[in-house]
Amino acid sequence: MKIIRVTRESERAGAYYVRIQAMMRKYQIPLDAEVDEKDGPGCNYILALDDIYPVATCRWFGVDGETAEVGRVVVLPEYRGQHLGQSVVAEAEKWMREAGFKKVCISSRVGFEGFYEKMGFRFDENGKAHHHTFQCVYMEKQL
Repeated sequence: MKIIRVTRESERAGAYYVRIQAMMRKYQIPLDAEVDEKDGPGCNYILALDDIYPVATCRWFGVDGETAEVGRVVVLPEYRGQHLGQSVVAEAEKWMREAGFKKVCISSRVGFEGFYEKMGFRFDENGKAHHHTFQCVYMEKQL
């Protein structure tokens, strides 16, 4: 398994592929809701590859000078349980630290908070959880 920082359009297509296969199909999410205004050239992506096949992804972007947001953490169903979600988030956090960010936040889907708590995220009732498709809670951690 290889974890990469996306630098090419073909790799970004791989990230979108994972999201379409694992989220859109299961939850009937419209394409314009899954691929939103935060996606595109100004967004950073991590991709897990099984040989040449994209199997897990996440994205991140700066919120302000000190805070970055990670999201769209997705693993294809047949690859779950192999810590790939944790691996792509860890690589995103490493990249964020290199870029000078001090804190990372996420809007976690209700029911998945434990996944993020294991990686050091904590609830913050003052933060704003946002997502149009799922009920979410706001979590953050220091980098």
